[in-house]
Amino acid sequence: MDEKIFEISFGIIGYAGDAKGLAFEAISEAKKGNIEAARETMKNSKEVITKAHRFQTELIQGEASGNKTEVSVLLVHAQDHLMNAMNFQQLAEEFIDLYEKLESK
Repeated sequence: MDEKIFEISFGIIGYAGDAKGLAFEAISEAKKGNIEAARETMKNSKEVITKAHRFQTELIQGEASGNKTEVSVLLVHAQDHLMNAMNFQQLAEEFIDLYEKLESK
């Protein structure tokens, strides 16, 4: 496997995992009634996922420039982590909104 693809894959996995962990933490804060902390934690989660997305963009730009990317199980795994983290962030925001509504009643 190309060393660059290896590095990109682990960059995506690491940042996506961190972003998903922060989204879990945000839900936990909301559950405790700390809505402001939950929203701040989600903001941090989104900043981290942007770093993962930059690695993905690097791959896309390379392919658009004519440099074929060798697809490996590790790269597919990395893409899976990124998409799962992004989906989880969306769900986390819905949970935070729900907990906020419950707090206001």
